[in-house]
Amino acid sequence: MCGIWALFGSDECLSVQCLSAMKIAHRGPDAFRFENVNGFTNCCFGFHRLAIVDQLYGMQPIRVKKFPYLWLCYNGEIYNHRQLQDHFGFECQTLVDGEVILHLYGRGGAEQTAALLDGVFAFVLLDTANRKLLLGRDTYGVRPMFRLLTDDGFLAVCSEAKGLMDLKHSMAEPPKVEPFPPGHYEVLDLKPNGKVATVETVRYHSARDQPLHTRYGAVAPLSSGFELEAVKSNIRLLFEDAVRKRLMTERRIGCLLSGGLDSSLVAATLLKQIKERKLPYPLQTFAIGMEDSPDLLAARKVASHIGSEHHEVIFDAKEGIQALDEVIFTLETYDITTVRASVGMYLVSQYIRKNTDSVVIFSGEGSDELTQGYIYFHKAPSAEAAAEESERLLKELYLFDVLRADRTTAAHGLELRVPFLDHRFTAYYLSLPPELRSPKNGIEKHLLREAFEDSNLLPKEILWRPKEAFSDGLTSVKKSWFSILQEHIDDQVSDSLLEGAAKKFPFNTPKTKEGYYYRQIFEKHYPGRADWLTHYWMPKWTDATDPSARTLTHYKSVADQ
Repeated sequence: MCGIWALFGSDECLSVQCLSAMKIAHRGPDAFRFENVNGFTNCCFGFHRLAIVDQLYGMQPIRVKKFPYLWLCYNGEIYNHRQLQDHFGFECQTLVDGEVILHLYGRGGAEQTAALLDGVFAFVLLDTANRKLLLGRDTYGVRPMFRLLTDDGFLAVCSEAKGLMDLKHSMAEPPKVEPFPPGHYEVLDLKPNGKVATVETVRYHSARDQPLHTRYGAVAPLSSGFELEAVKSNIRLLFEDAVRKRLMTERRIGCLLSGGLDSSLVAATLLKQIKERKLPYPLQTFAIGMEDSPDLLAARKVASHIGSEHHEVIFDAKEGIQALDEVIFTLETYDITTVRASVGMYLVSQYIRKNTDSVVIFSGEGSDELTQGYIYFHKAPSAEAAAEESERLLKELYLFDVLRADRTTAAHGLELRVPFLDHRFTAYYLSLPPELRSPKNGIEKHLLREAFEDSNLLPKEILWRPKEAFSDGLTSVKKSWFSILQEHIDDQVSDSLLEGAAKKFPFNTPKTKEGYYYRQIFEKHYPGRADWLTHYWMPKWTDATDPSARTLTHYKSVADQ
């Protein structure tokens, strides 16, 4: 996890540039560099480093002797960098995985650079010889990148939107700060004055596509056909590889563990591979919740089963409520379900940073979207409709769950790794017939559970544990986080304020007091930037007025069993 920042065609003074760049210092606590581009007016890079590999030569912008005209600033991990080096015969100067981006660009240009990368990334590549600028972001937007582009060609790029908020410009209206679209690359011309002009924006990979880079992976051949046993074997093989390739680090590995299916599968598979590699430390797992929360109890069972060094973080309602302001500032969103779920993840990340030496943190994000894990999938009118909804959710991950996971961990200088969003794993899962992927016998993620039924990775009661939303499971069933928030906010937002919400907030008007409360905090930190969130996350095929799983009929029927 690092923080990247760049300006092209800026007239800002050095002090303003540095101040803006320092707003994302939390993403890279190990080192900082600010560098102007030689021979180009008003072009500069800022980089905050979290040192994961090559402690000596890993600073950015990366420049190598073979391509003295190329400058690279990136945040991410390229998991197939060694396979690409071997296949093309690249002679790399450092051990940094991102250096391969320079070699790919030097060999085949922008299209090949984006298409062949297996990993998570957001990068800015400057080609001074040809006066070109290349921006790129991974398929699901696991690594964030925002940009500000004015009509007269001033471009600013940053890992988080907050690093672009104070930049001045000549336009009458503030230019739009927006996320760079996941799964795209963009080529821009660089003018002598440092200003840019867009040449083309290309979608290089969609969720359903089988990516080209599978030719440069080390996975054994998969079984063909859609017979159940072959499918289950392929799922296990691809998931194990997704975890294995993410062990690329020189820092200690930990894992968030809620006790749900997704994080438990990640933790169990991770610990197995750590033992196989004989790494010199035990796996640390981290669970958070209030006293007697379902998540804490389930996570305890998993940790005992797999033998991890387990940490429990206990928080109370007061701590959770007090964290809301900082959490919303960190997230850069006011989405209700994202804010709710982020409080626990923010607090457990804070604990990890202060009390342990784990830096690379695995998590289960992406599984609910990919494997149809949300409870409302039980209401899908058909398997085809459920499959379409799954792909829609994956495309929007960068606005919701991936955003939450990135910001809450990065806020405390941790690097997030999410094996469920591995390119090969997602491409294969989405290629399966819709009826195989749908909930079965009233159980969501049935295929994923069935695939690991005989693996002995997890206790059966965990493998088949019903879905519990993270924002709900970290508190008790008797009084959920949802209920605690409603009680607090009811005293903070009057009925009359909510009645006037449409006038005060005409875009994405909050319909509930909780939504109004979060929006007020967001506007305090980011006034006039409500369009960063295109829409609220809400369940489909139901009349629910709140995103909490505990408001759905199916949840209540399961909880009462």
